[in-house]
Amino acid sequence: MTPQKILIINNSITSLINFRKELIQQLIESYYDVYFTVPEVLQNDQVQELISVGANYIQSYIQRRNINPYFELKALFEYKRIIKEIRPDLILSFTIKPNVYGSYIAQKFKIPIIVNITGLGSGFNNNSIKPLVKKMYKYACKNASFVFFQNEDNYNYFINNKLAEKAKSKIIPGSGVNLEKFKPMKKTKDDGITRFLFIGRIMKEKGIEEYLEAAQYISDNYSNVEFQILGPYEEEKYRDLIFNLNNSKIRYLGKSDDVRKEVKEVSCIINPTFYPEGMSNVLLEGAAMGKPLIASNIPGCKEIVEDGVNGYLAEPKNTQKLIEKIEQFLKLSSSEKEKLGKAARQKVEENFDRNIVIKTYLETIDKILN
Repeated sequence: MTPQKILIINNSITSLINFRKELIQQLIESYYDVYFTVPEVLQNDQVQELISVGANYIQSYIQRRNINPYFELKALFEYKRIIKEIRPDLILSFTIKPNVYGSYIAQKFKIPIIVNITGLGSGFNNNSIKPLVKKMYKYACKNASFVFFQNEDNYNYFINNKLAEKAKSKIIPGSGVNLEKFKPMKKTKDDGITRFLFIGRIMKEKGIEEYLEAAQYISDNYSNVEFQILGPYEEEKYRDLIFNLNNSKIRYLGKSDDVRKEVKEVSCIINPTFYPEGMSNVLLEGAAMGKPLIASNIPGCKEIVEDGVNGYLAEPKNTQKLIEKIEQFLKLSSSEKEKLGKAARQKVEENFDRNIVIKTYLETIDKILN
């Protein structure tokens, strides 16, 4: 029997590898023929990593961040070309453009599509385009065979605003985390310095301003502390600011192809985001490695962090509250910090194992196709 084809449409090769590689492997092992397409692939070795496990790469010429109507129309036709060429039996789409354009073309070709709401994105923070974004999401969900959400708040918002149907919607625990890959690791050295780490795209909505302001205050008032920043510049205006702050207590580490190297050396992960997250992978991976967490009290973070149990929750966009939580952490004894870290690991073991997510996908795909 010829294997059924599944096409995965994603907006980033990095997220596809980091969060969906195991899903792709399981689909292939379940006798599906898996294809994937992503925009703007710059590193061919990333594509090869997925090809090496048996997936098929379809090159596309879509610009991820361009919202010029001409390029949006080109993107629509590009997705149509790919879907017409592959003729998949099912499509898995992630993030708004693949969800909207993918569902439109899937409907035209009568192909089932599973839409994944991996967070609401910047559009919901922009009142001028929010109505349009809502209409786009409603269209995508209406045409979907099934819709997965990554947190309860997003799910409730879509259901209550009639953007999605309850009968074909479900919450999954984000992308989950690979508990074998991300596990507690011994620090290379223990020099008595308490190190905090921000991981993510360097942009306003990820809370970089609050993090830097808190880092400056704590560095001026406490000894033996260090604040690290790991990730690419999404907004160039922060490059000079971070360069000027770069010293022995505030350090920019650049980008990393394996965050475990950096995470294992720190005392605590800080995620001060106010970006509409689905489920924070930064927190999931940090927790899996046994690190205490300090994060914004928003959907996508509050499901992972239990205040006072495995870390602390701070009011978003509030530097003073973030400082208070950092100070609270600094006052803990070594054994109390260790207790937070162990609780963080236990939380993800019980609730965020990636195998749970993969099992749900496989069952849903099997139900739709068979």
